[in-house]
This record gives sequence, structure tokens and C-alpha cells, in this order.
Amino acid sequence: MEAFVNFTNQTQGRDRLFRAIQHTCMLLSYLLERKADKEMMIMKLKKLESSMRSGRKLFRLGNMVHAMVAARRTTQLPDLVPRLCLTASNLNRVLYFICDTVLWVKSVGLIPDIDKQTWRNWATKCYYYSLLMNLTRDLYEISWRMEQEAQREKARKENSSHCDEQDQDLFSFHAGGLQPFLLLLYHTLRKHPPLLLDTVKNLCDLSSPFDQLGIYKTNPGVIGLCGLLSSLVGILTVARPHMKLKY
Repeated sequence: MEAFVNFTNQTQGRDRLFRAIQHTCMLLSYLLERKADKEMMIMKLKKLESSMRSGRKLFRLGNMVHAMVAARRTTQLPDLVPRLCLTASNLNRVLYFICDTVLWVKSVGLIPDIDKQTWRNWATKCYYYSLLMNLTRDLYEISWRMEQEAQREKARKENSSHCDEQDQDLFSFHAGGLQPFLLLLYHTLRKHPPLLLDTVKNLCDLSSPFDQLGIYKTNPGVIGLCGLLSSLVGILTVARPHMKLKY
């Protein structure tokens, strides 16, 4: 079982690479669609995008197993909020992969009577709920880190005979105001790059379900750009595990 989990971790890296290529093709197709002499290039890009989307289906089984194992691990987290958020997120990911597998079965003609639109909506909603849970965990982590940072600055101010302007701004977070809040947020995220990357990734991933569910309609260019940024962050966290936000 452990060997198979290790394999799925490698598969996640391949899936993110395919996803990056897929969204790059989507973005380039959108940028070139108004150029009259680029029809052939756009056709090739869309064909490559479709091939990458189909190729990612090969990794779904590994991702499903990985999500199930992750859900089991997150149920043992000591902190209540991350435990609930991450477990709910991973369970929604499992449901998403199940729906996506059903759609694949429909696409290859094994079960032609499946209502494709219904299953696609279910898959999108599961993906959307998973992202919301991840973002809730990120916001909780950011809030906790900011509070820790503010307390450290307060202690340093009280133990120091003088306080420079930057320290005073950070300390004034407790007094309210947008500028000290943003300054404290900046210092917090700068000191915790994995938290910043995870938040950026989840925010970027929201563009696709927002569009598909009609929450906020956009265009393939925005979806492609956001998907590409998210994929690059994912590739970075696979290549540099220390940049991945830990449980």
C-alpha cells in the first residue's frame, strides 16, 4: 500500500505537468483567436489541449487513492478547524474523482446512457466545495500566524527600550486600521511561503468552477492563466516538498 501511495505522489507531479500544458494551450488559443492568420495554430493548440485533458484521465485512479489516504490522515489532526476543513476537502476530492471517472466511462462509450451534464455539474460542485474548504483552512492559518506575529512584536516592543517605525506599525494592528493590517499580512506571508503558495493556488483554481457554475462568468483566457499559475505552484511544491503547506 505504501509503495502505491508513493507512486501516486509521482503521478501527481505528472498530472500537474499535463495540467500546466493544457492551460497554457487554452491561454494561447484565447490570445490568438482574434488573429485571422492563426487558425491552423489555434487548431493545433486546441488539439494539444484536448490530448493533455485526456492524458490526465490516466492519473485519476492514483489521485483518488491519494485523496482517500489523505482524508484518513487528516481525521487525526489535533486542531479542530484544519481537521474538519481538510477532511471535508479530501472527501469532496474523492467524490470529484468518482464523478470524473463516470464522465470518462461515458466518453469512451462503455455506459452511453449516463446524463453527462448532471455528472459534470456534480463533479464541478465537489471540486468547488473542496477548494472552499482548503481556502477556509488557509484563512484560519493566516489569521493564526498573524496573531502570533502581532504577539511577538508586542513582546519585542515591551522588552526593548526603543521601537522603530516598522515595529510600531505592526503593533498597531491591534488598534485597527487597514494599513497596519496589510503590513502585518505582508510580513506574515513573507515568513511563511508555503502558506502564501497554497492560498494563491486555491484562489487561482476557483476561476474554473466559478465560470462553470455561473457564480462569476469569465473567459478561457482568464481560466487558462489562473490554471497555469496554479499548475506552476503545484509543480514547484512537488519539486520542492519543503514549499508545500504541511498539515
